[in-house]
Amino acid sequence: MRRPLAVVAALTAALAAVLAAVVSPPVSAAPAGFHVSGGKLYESNGAEFVLRGVNHAHTWYPQRTSALADIKALGANTVRVVLASGQRWAKNDTEDVAAVVSSCRQNRLICVLEVHDTTGYGEQSGAATLAQAVDYWLSVRSALAGQEKYVIVNIGNEPYGNSGYQSWAPDTSAAVQRLRAAGFGHTLMVDAPNWGQDWTFTMRDNAAAVFESDPDRNTVFSIHMYGVFDTAAEITDYLGRFRAAGLPIVVGEFGHDHSDGNPDEDTILATAQAQGIGYLGWSWSGNGGGVEYLDMVTGFDPARLTGWGERIFNGANGIKATSREATVYGGPDPGACTVGYRVTGQWQDGFQAEVTVTNRQATALDGWRVRWAFPAGQRVTNMWHAVPSQTGADVVATNASYNARIPAGGSLTIGFTGSWTGGNPSPSTFVLNATACAVT
Repeated sequence: MRRPLAVVAALTAALAAVLAAVVSPPVSAAPAGFHVSGGKLYESNGAEFVLRGVNHAHTWYPQRTSALADIKALGANTVRVVLASGQRWAKNDTEDVAAVVSSCRQNRLICVLEVHDTTGYGEQSGAATLAQAVDYWLSVRSALAGQEKYVIVNIGNEPYGNSGYQSWAPDTSAAVQRLRAAGFGHTLMVDAPNWGQDWTFTMRDNAAAVFESDPDRNTVFSIHMYGVFDTAAEITDYLGRFRAAGLPIVVGEFGHDHSDGNPDEDTILATAQAQGIGYLGWSWSGNGGGVEYLDMVTGFDPARLTGWGERIFNGANGIKATSREATVYGGPDPGACTVGYRVTGQWQDGFQAEVTVTNRQATALDGWRVRWAFPAGQRVTNMWHAVPSQTGADVVATNASYNARIPAGGSLTIGFTGSWTGGNPSPSTFVLNATACAVT
């Protein structure tokens, strides 16, 4: 049967619309706040952010309102704030949470907010479930709406003890999905079971599945490092597995000593710095129950740093040396590109290193060259994932045939071996095509 022209036109238009919907990829909106990409944390403008800060026990010391200013003054860029959902301690209500967020912003700190009542569920009497923690977040949602650039939601502290931890993965995925369904667009942080230390490797072995269960793919994993992590090998292996898998990991708590063993804080700090992993030490002040030695300052007085406080704030790879303020507060924006340089192995007269380049522009690069100058006469002896040339100290690494394109927001890593005599300091300046890059 012959169809009227109007009908044919309408059908044609409808078919075109269907084809466009099928063929055209969805347009992704710019992230509202923090987001995860390639196993790292980024601000909404694409600047990489590495957490450097401490924990503060707000729910037990609500009168210590100057603590955030004091923490900031010592160089931190982040504070993890203890809140209570009402199961074990008095609930921090919406008004109080809003005041905490406001104080973080006034002091130019990123706020990681956590519910502490979940600590040791299954082993600790009266502890809250992750589902109850989600109920709490839903009840204070109005204090968090629109704060995605400033707030990371740590769903529940150490949500299982050493019993029942087998439920960690499904319960964590369910908690993440409930928050997403309720409209939470924040980066979510999830703690490990086994009192946060994951000695059963439950979080490590299920992290990929939990990450994929987040519709926003915007979940960060948090390991707490105390006595379980008393050797360098344990620390580097655990953190390295997340890095190798491209999954975001932070050290959400750690100390210099603990009743369950002596953690290797030097390796925690050094590894976190070398791999661009965030860390948050426990804790500012007010510890009790036999772990008073974990106070960083005595009596909440920033002028009275303890040995632990001196170590984490002023020591090697500590907060003062490595913290960078979030760009949302005016911290340095790394610009169009960033480069990370890391020596991965060294021996007499030789070394191996990698250069990771990130394109932070809104468009892809089709063809690239990375240039740098060695400061001490080092020479490239072999390179992979790029074609090298070197004149004196100046090195140029040009894309290989198979990796000429770096997508917007994408990264690539060049590896090489080299020789050195007398010293092997890192280059300080890198140029991608004609653009100087920030060094991370």
